[in-house]
Amino acid sequence: MSVSCSPSATSALVARLRAAGCVFAEDEAELLIAAARTPDDLDAMVELRVAGRPLEHLVGWAEFLGLRVAVEPGVFVPRPRSEFLVEQAACLARTAAADGRAPVVLDLCCGSGAMGLALLAALGTADLHAADLDPAAVRCARRNLTPRGGHVYEGDLYEPLPAALRGRVDVLIASPPYVPSGSLGLLPPEARLHEPLVALDGGPDGLDVVRRVVAEAPGWLAPGGHLLVETSGRQAEATAAALAATGLAARVTRSDEFDATAVVGTKPGG
Repeated sequence: MSVSCSPSATSALVARLRAAGCVFAEDEAELLIAAARTPDDLDAMVELRVAGRPLEHLVGWAEFLGLRVAVEPGVFVPRPRSEFLVEQAACLARTAAADGRAPVVLDLCCGSGAMGLALLAALGTADLHAADLDPAAVRCARRNLTPRGGHVYEGDLYEPLPAALRGRVDVLIASPPYVPSGSLGLLPPEARLHEPLVALDGGPDGLDVVRRVVAEAPGWLAPGGHLLVETSGRQAEATAAALAATGLAARVTRSDEFDATAVVGTKPGG
């Protein structure tokens, strides 16, 4: 049950959030009031928000493609730009499932499982597998995906996956860390201070984890299967070259609407 807040108290809360730099202060105030169980709880949440804690960590969920995705403190908050990759993945998965079977989907560096959850919602049914190295992320992913029949594994990229998945994955999606180490200090404080470094730091050029995802992908993809990797515009060509070097047919896709870039690789033989 949420707390009751008078109009004057709500206005004061909105003013405080706006003064702290919250652009959508009215919306945030409404969400905090709805999430708080007691007045003291609300006060504590507002203090943390004003101090820079991500709103999603305070209310316990993030919105992604119209879904409520459970998150907790210390877990990467899903970004709207990743919705572009999910929409492309859904189209490719529907093609793969044209023979009537459930497509096999793998989400690496899954974080909270937001992308996998959105794919399940878009497809209606899928044989979904997801993996992440971070225990907190895995906890959230299991909360989000297990009730929908998804399988979540804890470990480094492909290492924890069942061997039976090899050569069977129709669509492999990945939003790995791709921020160059030297640029981490330029991130907004909400990300830099409150999200796990392992979900952000992509090494000297930002592509350390991307290269590892790409290198092993062909062995897990089914003939005609697709790998979709989220990256930045400036890293797209290098990412595409890495895919092509493994034998995948690579193409770069961009969306001005989402301010997003993804590289798609297709395994021959489909």
